[in-house]
Amino acid sequence: MHLERSPWRAPTLSLRWWPVFRRNLLVWRKLALPSLIGNIAEPLIWLVAFGYGMGALVGRVRMEGGEVPYILFLASGSICMSAMNAASFEALYSAFSRMHVQKTWDGILNAPVSLDDIVMAEMLWAAYKAIFTVTAILFVMLGLGISHSPKLVVAWFVLAGAGITFSCIALIFNALAKGYDFFTYYFTLFLTPMMFLSGVFFPREQLPGVVRTISGWLPLTNAVELVRPMFMDRWPADPLPHLFALAAYAIAAFWAALALTRRRFAG
Repeated sequence: MHLERSPWRAPTLSLRWWPVFRRNLLVWRKLALPSLIGNIAEPLIWLVAFGYGMGALVGRVRMEGGEVPYILFLASGSICMSAMNAASFEALYSAFSRMHVQKTWDGILNAPVSLDDIVMAEMLWAAYKAIFTVTAILFVMLGLGISHSPKLVVAWFVLAGAGITFSCIALIFNALAKGYDFFTYYFTLFLTPMMFLSGVFFPREQLPGVVRTISGWLPLTNAVELVRPMFMDRWPADPLPHLFALAAYAIAAFWAALALTRRRFAG
């Protein structure tokens, strides 16, 4: 009996996550345009300011197999960062509002929907927001002529997987948070350092050896290592370890987020 009540028991999921997901979609549709502008404005500012501004000073970046324009180097990394940020914001601030502030989850639990299904729906909804964001940014990049590689179709699926991974990780902190201020720790101590250590703005080869080794285990690094070659019309040299890392992060983080959310609602 004790094992059955353990918050770390296996997820019990059903298709009842779909009405919760659809509920979030219907609410979001009313604010779709400002949400789209908010989600793509910042990454595009980064791209224009650093890609064209600093890119004029840097010129080309040396990588394995030759040199590439800095704007292409930055674009292939910043779109991974955009997937991370979009999923994280939705799984933190918006999910916390529905869970704690608006008490939406409490209302849903009065229906025949389990907490496991709600967490699943929130994870997939945050991933959807990430996919929506990176799709819009990809079209802008195509319009700017940054890359026209057919392999960007495959990169889109990798970015979708990255959105799932980061939404799972963010839901852990959502389950632990007592207020919005708690998320400052996540952004300041985890996301921001990862942005600068994962090869988004400069090659990781510039990092000291120990730091470079640590950065290789970061989820954003694995996403960048998969996506960047496809922007350059090449396949990743060794994709399986990076795919496995993203999948392992997603599975472990979702399990932990679900267990911590169960414990929070049990208390």
